[in-house]
Amino acid sequence: MYNLKSLDADEFINNEEVMDTLKFAQENKNNMELINSIIAKAKQEKGLSHKEAAVLLACDDKTIVDEIFQLAKKIKEEYYGSRIVLFAPLYLSNYCINGCIYCPYHLKNKHIPRKKMTQEDIKNEVIALQDMGHKRLAIEAGEDPVNNPIEYILESIKTIYSIKHKNGAIRRVNVNIAATTVENYKKLHEAGIGTYILFQETYNKQSYEKLHPTGPKHDYKYHTEAMDRAMQAGIDDVGLGVLFGLHGYDYEFTALLMHAEHLEAVYGTGPHTISVPRIRRADDIDPASFENGLDDEIFKKIVALIRIAVPYTGMIISTRENKDIRKELLELGISQISGGSKTSVGGYYKPEKENENSSQFEVNDNRTLDEVVNWLMESGYLPSFCTACYGSGRTGERFMEFCKKQQIHNFCHPNAIVTLKEYLLDYASEQTLKTGEDFIKKELNKIKDEKMKNTVLSALEKTENGVRSLKF
Repeated sequence: MYNLKSLDADEFINNEEVMDTLKFAQENKNNMELINSIIAKAKQEKGLSHKEAAVLLACDDKTIVDEIFQLAKKIKEEYYGSRIVLFAPLYLSNYCINGCIYCPYHLKNKHIPRKKMTQEDIKNEVIALQDMGHKRLAIEAGEDPVNNPIEYILESIKTIYSIKHKNGAIRRVNVNIAATTVENYKKLHEAGIGTYILFQETYNKQSYEKLHPTGPKHDYKYHTEAMDRAMQAGIDDVGLGVLFGLHGYDYEFTALLMHAEHLEAVYGTGPHTISVPRIRRADDIDPASFENGLDDEIFKKIVALIRIAVPYTGMIISTRENKDIRKELLELGISQISGGSKTSVGGYYKPEKENENSSQFEVNDNRTLDEVVNWLMESGYLPSFCTACYGSGRTGERFMEFCKKQQIHNFCHPNAIVTLKEYLLDYASEQTLKTGEDFIKKELNKIKDEKMKNTVLSALEKTENGVRSLKF
């Protein structure tokens, strides 16, 4: 039976409920009276249920699709403004004992070189990332209790936070590692992580078990219930995601929203972020061998509807996607992107040779961070290196409280301006510096409260004089 407050994955991601929802959506995809009522509810900017959102996904009326896109753009602006948070992935190790058939790190792959960074390697990688200008990392590691035990992850986090190079510092470490125990999540929480991220890959249990034939990840319920254990351990910022292309997109979309509803119902806090990766080519992985790939138009619609259905969540798009589709998705709901990314182990400090490629997937946006920052500003977006909420304890319910009231601008817009100034002074190319100085002037004019504007101007002056890590 479907029960969104249950702690049993078979109940809060109930297959019968998903299938009933998809059936209802197909039956009503041309029911304009119902669709218009759902659109009217969406315009209140408080979100939609999984069933309501599924109906809009099924509807292919061009007028309605255009309205969905326009509404997503408006909601994105109301909640997050023009800010785009920047981060980079950091791969610690690609040793893995799982048999996931969509990932080149699977145990049977004897072709890919296996690598694990030492703490000295990590130091070199972090300095390289700091010298690019990054302040926020997402660490990644394969599941291997011998090579990548929790102690290794914890030591790596400690190393990352300890490194201060020139004006650089990593201020937030998000963690994307395999599902683990409440005890281990407590250790991660005590280590000061930002968001705990775990992609479901697919919510369809039958497909999940086929795609994960061997290894601990084969356990569907243990994996799907991981966010509950993380939140029970005190981690109040968690990030959901599916790998689109493994199963039917409508099933994944519906179940993803059900998972968000479950976390909101049980813990009072939905997902801090939702990621929307699509399967990509990698070492021995051919995306064409999977039958559920989705084209750009459906992909854009999914992003727009997630923004409408879960307006408060941060939405992430990585360098799996190319420059053009990333730009389109920024309008429709994305609020965080990676830049200058490497998906190999140790790829920042010392680029890999072609025959040493340890990448998890093929990168489709190879621009430097500086190029991405300049591109964002030229496109009208405010690049943000802000971690002020994390540094001030505004996480979980505290963050959601003002985010849902659309008060995020009061904190995040000023912080984004100041952190952009830091980047421009410390790392930007001459062209990006020029673009940025003009851009900051325009952003200051958006601050209507004179007291706040003067406070930001004071912070910018202090930043020019060498002060770093100012936050509101």
